[in-house]
Amino acid sequence: MAVVYLSLGSNLGERERMLETAVGQLAERAGEMLSRSSVYETEPWGVADQPLYLNCVISMETRLRPLDLLDEIHAIEQRMGRSRNGKPYQPRTIDIDILFYDQLVFRSLQLTIPHPLLHRRSFILVPLMEIAPELMHPLLNRPVKALYAENQDPLTVRKYNTK
Repeated sequence: MAVVYLSLGSNLGERERMLETAVGQLAERAGEMLSRSSVYETEPWGVADQPLYLNCVISMETRLRPLDLLDEIHAIEQRMGRSRNGKPYQPRTIDIDILFYDQLVFRSLQLTIPHPLLHRRSFILVPLMEIAPELMHPLLNRPVKALYAENQDPLTVRKYNTK
C-alpha cells in the first residue's frame, strides 16, 4: 500500500458537487481515504479570464501503481466531463493531480512525481498544509510547512463555505 496525496479542482459546472463526486469515485476505485482538506476558492493559476476554482487536497492509501493510478484518474475525469484539448490551463469540470506517492521520485512521459509545480502553487500548498504540514518533499528535502512559508504565489486562496 502506498500513501498518495491528490489535488482536486473544478471551475466549471456545479463545482462543489464535482469535487464530492470525484472524491467518491476515487474512494470507490483507487483506494481508502485517509484525510481531506477543507474546500478553498482560488483564482485560476496561469491564466486570468476564467471562473474561480474550488480546490481541495486528499490523502489516500492505494494498491495502484503510479501509472495505473493516473489511468484511473483520467477515467474519472473523462466520466465527469473533462475534455483534454492539449491546451494548458483550460477551464475544467474536474482536475485531479498526483502530488506525492509515498516518497517516490518518478518520471515518465505521462507523469512526474512529486508534482513539479506543487511548491509554487498556493492552491495546492494551502490545503496540503492543512492535512500534512510535516510531509517531506523528496526532492526539495523540505516539509510542506516550509514550502508554504517560502511560497511567493500571489493568487488568492480562501476557505470556501460549503452548503
